[in-house]
Amino acid sequence: MPRLVVTNREGETSEIEVDDGLTVMEAIRDNGFDELLALCGGCCSCATCHVHVDPAFAELLPKMSEDEDDLLESSDHRAPTSRLSCQIPFSAALDGLHVTIAPED
Repeated sequence: MPRLVVTNREGETSEIEVDDGLTVMEAIRDNGFDELLALCGGCCSCATCHVHVDPAFAELLPKMSEDEDDLLESSDHRAPTSRLSCQIPFSAALDGLHVTIAPED
């Protein structure tokens, strides 16, 4: 089963196994990371699932949509590797993906 590596806001890193068909947001939320609020449930209408993605995986991710880009523009913590985790479908190709939960806005 593919693995996702998550660093929380306190700097603690955990490795979780992810079922096919989930987004990175669903995997993080379903594995007890309560600090990732995901208020809109994955509809790309808030930025409460903001993560910073390991640059080594950037080329494997889907292109950022205009809506995602607009939502991230509102964050004080946007970085070059910022993404909304609800917009990243997880697959075996992303095995070992490392994300860090962004600070809360």
